Amino acid sequence: MAAAVPIGADTTVRSSTLDEPVLQTIWRDIRAIGEKLLIVVIPFASRGQTLRDWDLWGPLVLCCILAFILGTSATDNQSGQIFSAVFVLVWVGSAVVTINAKFLGSAISFFQSVCVMGYCIAPLVIAAIPSAIFKNFWFTLIITSVAWVWSTYASLRFFRGSVKPEREILVVYPVGLFYFFIAWMMVVGL
Repeated sequence: MAAAVPIGADTTVRSSTLDEPVLQTIWRDIRAIGEKLLIVVIPFASRGQTLRDWDLWGPLVLCCILAFILGTSATDNQSGQIFSAVFVLVWVGSAVVTINAKFLGSAISFFQSVCVMGYCIAPLVIAAIPSAIFKNFWFTLIITSVAWVWSTYASLRFFRGSVKPEREILVVYPVGLFYFFIAWMMVVGL
Protein backbone atom coordinates (compact mmCIF):
# COMPACT_ATOMS: atom_id res chain seq x y z
CA MET A 1 0.00 0.00 0.00
CA ALA A 2 1.43 3.36 -1.01
CA ALA A 3 1.67 6.18 1.51
CA ALA A 4 -0.32 9.30 0.82
CA VAL A 5 1.71 12.42 0.08
CA PRO A 6 0.00 15.73 0.87
CA ILE A 7 -0.40 18.17 -2.00
CA GLY A 8 2.45 20.66 -2.11
CA ALA A 9 4.71 18.53 0.11
CA ASP A 10 8.44 18.43 -0.58
CA THR A 11 9.05 15.10 -2.31
CA THR A 12 12.71 15.60 -3.15
CA VAL A 13 15.07 13.05 -1.69
CA ARG A 14 17.76 14.64 0.40
CA SER A 15 21.21 13.14 0.08
CA SER A 16 22.44 11.35 3.16
CA THR A 17 26.06 11.10 4.20
CA LEU A 18 25.53 7.99 6.31
CA ASP A 19 26.47 5.61 3.54
CA GLU A 20 29.28 7.61 1.91
CA PRO A 21 32.81 6.20 2.09
CA VAL A 22 34.91 7.30 5.07
CA LEU A 23 37.62 8.76 2.83
CA GLN A 24 35.05 10.93 1.06
CA THR A 25 33.77 12.18 4.44
CA ILE A 26 37.30 13.02 5.58
CA TRP A 27 38.07 14.93 2.36
CA ARG A 28 34.78 16.84 2.62
CA ASP A 29 35.63 17.86 6.18
CA ILE A 30 39.20 18.84 5.22
CA ARG A 31 37.87 21.04 2.39
CA ALA A 32 35.40 22.68 4.80
CA ILE A 33 38.22 23.36 7.28
CA GLY A 34 40.32 24.84 4.47
CA GLU A 35 37.48 27.14 3.38
CA LYS A 36 37.00 28.40 6.94
CA LEU A 37 40.72 28.94 7.43
CA LEU A 38 40.80 30.92 4.18
CA ILE A 39 38.07 33.21 5.53
CA VAL A 40 40.18 33.87 8.64
CA VAL A 41 43.47 34.24 6.77
CA ILE A 42 41.90 36.64 4.27
CA PRO A 43 39.35 38.44 6.49
CA PHE A 44 38.50 41.05 3.85
CA ALA A 45 36.76 38.48 1.65
CA SER A 46 33.03 38.56 2.40
CA ARG A 47 32.19 34.90 2.82
CA GLY A 48 31.09 34.96 6.44
CA GLN A 49 28.25 32.52 5.81
CA THR A 50 30.73 29.64 5.67
CA LEU A 51 31.63 30.16 9.32
CA ARG A 52 27.96 29.87 10.28
CA ASP A 53 28.14 26.18 9.32
CA TRP A 54 30.11 25.30 12.44
CA ASP A 55 32.46 22.44 13.17
CA LEU A 56 34.98 21.86 15.92
CA TRP A 57 37.62 19.87 13.99
CA GLY A 58 39.50 22.90 12.73
CA PRO A 59 39.58 24.66 16.12
CA LEU A 60 40.70 21.41 17.75
CA VAL A 61 43.59 21.01 15.30
CA LEU A 62 44.64 24.67 15.63
CA CYS A 63 44.45 24.49 19.42
CA CYS A 64 46.57 21.32 19.49
CA ILE A 65 49.17 22.86 17.15
CA LEU A 66 49.44 26.00 19.29
CA ALA A 67 49.60 23.97 22.50
CA PHE A 68 52.26 21.71 20.97
CA ILE A 69 54.42 24.65 19.84
CA LEU A 70 54.20 26.39 23.22
CA GLY A 71 54.65 23.09 25.06
CA THR A 72 57.80 22.15 23.16
CA SER A 73 59.25 25.62 23.75
CA ALA A 74 58.98 25.13 27.52
CA THR A 75 61.44 23.25 29.69
CA ASP A 76 61.06 19.48 29.75
CA ASN A 77 59.42 19.31 33.16
CA GLN A 78 56.86 22.01 32.22
CA SER A 79 55.94 21.02 28.67
CA GLY A 80 52.93 18.92 29.68
CA GLN A 81 51.62 21.63 31.96
CA ILE A 82 52.01 24.30 29.27
CA PHE A 83 50.26 22.10 26.70
CA SER A 84 47.37 21.51 29.10
CA ALA A 85 47.15 25.17 30.09
CA VAL A 86 46.99 26.37 26.48
CA PHE A 87 44.45 23.70 25.56
CA VAL A 88 42.18 24.53 28.50
CA LEU A 89 42.64 28.29 28.02
CA VAL A 90 41.54 28.17 24.39
CA TRP A 91 38.44 26.07 25.00
CA VAL A 92 37.33 27.58 28.31
CA GLY A 93 38.13 31.09 27.08
CA SER A 94 36.08 30.53 23.93
CA ALA A 95 33.20 29.22 26.02
CA VAL A 96 33.34 32.20 28.42
CA VAL A 97 33.40 34.73 25.56
CA THR A 98 30.51 32.86 23.94
CA ILE A 99 28.45 32.79 27.14
CA ASN A 100 29.08 36.53 27.55
CA ALA A 101 27.83 37.14 24.01
CA LYS A 102 24.75 34.98 24.61
CA PHE A 103 23.93 36.86 27.84
CA LEU A 104 24.12 40.10 25.86
CA GLY A 105 21.55 38.79 23.37
CA SER A 106 23.76 37.44 20.60
CA ALA A 107 21.87 35.81 17.76
CA ILE A 108 24.53 33.18 17.07
CA SER A 109 24.56 29.72 18.59
CA PHE A 110 27.02 28.54 21.22
CA PHE A 111 28.89 26.20 18.88
CA GLN A 112 29.01 28.76 16.05
CA SER A 113 30.73 31.18 18.37
CA VAL A 114 33.18 28.60 19.72
CA CYS A 115 33.92 27.58 16.12
CA VAL A 116 34.66 31.17 15.09
CA MET A 117 36.82 31.79 18.17
CA GLY A 118 38.74 28.59 17.46
CA TYR A 119 39.32 29.26 13.78
CA CYS A 120 40.39 32.83 14.48
CA ILE A 121 43.41 31.67 16.49
CA ALA A 122 44.91 30.66 13.12
CA PRO A 123 46.93 33.92 12.79
CA LEU A 124 48.37 33.32 16.26
CA VAL A 125 49.27 29.75 15.31
CA ILE A 126 50.92 31.01 12.12
CA ALA A 127 52.88 33.58 14.19
CA ALA A 128 53.93 30.93 16.71
CA ILE A 129 55.81 28.90 14.10
CA PRO A 130 58.50 31.47 13.13
CA SER A 131 58.58 32.75 16.71
CA ALA A 132 59.45 29.27 17.97
CA ILE A 133 62.15 28.93 15.31
CA PHE A 134 63.90 32.30 15.74
CA LYS A 135 63.35 32.75 19.51
CA ASN A 136 63.92 36.51 19.46
CA PHE A 137 61.83 38.53 21.93
CA TRP A 138 61.36 41.59 19.70
CA PHE A 139 60.57 39.51 16.63
CA THR A 140 58.04 37.50 18.65
CA LEU A 141 56.51 40.66 20.11
CA ILE A 142 56.04 42.29 16.70
CA ILE A 143 54.74 39.24 14.85
CA THR A 144 52.44 38.27 17.73
CA SER A 145 51.04 41.81 17.95
CA VAL A 146 50.19 41.71 14.25
CA ALA A 147 48.63 38.26 14.70
CA TRP A 148 46.60 39.53 17.66
CA VAL A 149 45.13 42.37 15.58
CA TRP A 150 44.51 39.95 12.72
CA SER A 151 42.75 37.38 14.95
CA THR A 152 40.65 40.02 16.65
CA TYR A 153 39.60 41.65 13.38
CA ALA A 154 38.73 38.31 11.78
CA SER A 155 36.47 37.31 14.67
CA LEU A 156 34.91 40.75 15.06
CA ARG A 157 33.58 40.59 11.52
CA PHE A 158 31.45 37.70 12.71
CA PHE A 159 30.41 39.06 16.12
CA ARG A 160 29.56 42.65 15.17
CA GLY A 161 26.16 42.04 13.66
CA SER A 162 25.08 39.50 16.25
CA VAL A 163 24.06 41.97 18.99
CA LYS A 164 22.44 45.38 19.25
CA PRO A 165 24.82 48.26 18.41
CA GLU A 166 24.72 49.66 21.96
CA ARG A 167 25.91 46.30 23.34
CA GLU A 168 28.53 45.67 20.67
CA ILE A 169 31.50 46.90 22.72
CA LEU A 170 30.51 44.53 25.54
CA VAL A 171 30.93 41.61 23.13
CA VAL A 172 33.94 42.98 21.24
CA TYR A 173 36.08 43.77 24.30
CA PRO A 174 36.19 40.18 25.69
CA VAL A 175 37.03 38.84 22.22
CA GLY A 176 40.06 41.13 21.96
CA LEU A 177 41.03 40.31 25.55
CA PHE A 178 40.82 36.57 24.85
CA TYR A 179 43.20 36.82 21.89
CA PHE A 180 45.43 39.24 23.81
CA PHE A 181 45.87 36.70 26.59
CA ILE A 182 46.84 33.99 24.11
CA ALA A 183 49.26 36.40 22.38
CA TRP A 184 50.75 37.34 25.76
CA MET A 185 51.32 33.65 26.54
CA MET A 186 53.14 33.34 23.23
CA VAL A 187 55.38 36.35 23.88
CA VAL A 188 56.25 35.17 27.37
CA GLY A 189 56.53 31.48 26.44
CA LEU A 190 58.45 31.69 23.18
